[in-house]
Amino acid sequence: MNSIEQEIQAKGLTAPRITPSDIENSIDSEHYFTALDGIDGLYRGGPEAQAIPNAVPLGLLTFCVLVLKNGFTVTGESACASPENFDAGIGRKIARQNAIQKIWPLEGYRLRCELANAQ
Repeated sequence: MNSIEQEIQAKGLTAPRITPSDIENSIDSEHYFTALDGIDGLYRGGPEAQAIPNAVPLGLLTFCVLVLKNGFTVTGESACASPENFDAGIGRKIARQNAIQKIWPLEGYRLRCELANAQ
């Protein structure tokens, strides 16, 4: 994304637009968990959570929930195919990137409405 931003700036494209910094500034909080964390939370660590089938694959699915400053939420996911390659930090980064991609059209729509109303 930064290379595109640099190209936009280098070309002097200065009309109103959404920037990566606008996207980051729209986020109020971020939260991460795996599908297994969700199951465990549902059962509050009780015996049902201990006997959950498919625990390993559920532990490989990472969610990111971004709460925007206006209270709207977007989610991103990351699934790891090989348990041996699972890395929680990488899973969180990918899930966050996927959630960020969902903010762009929302912010673009908001800006387009503002521009249309200003005409």
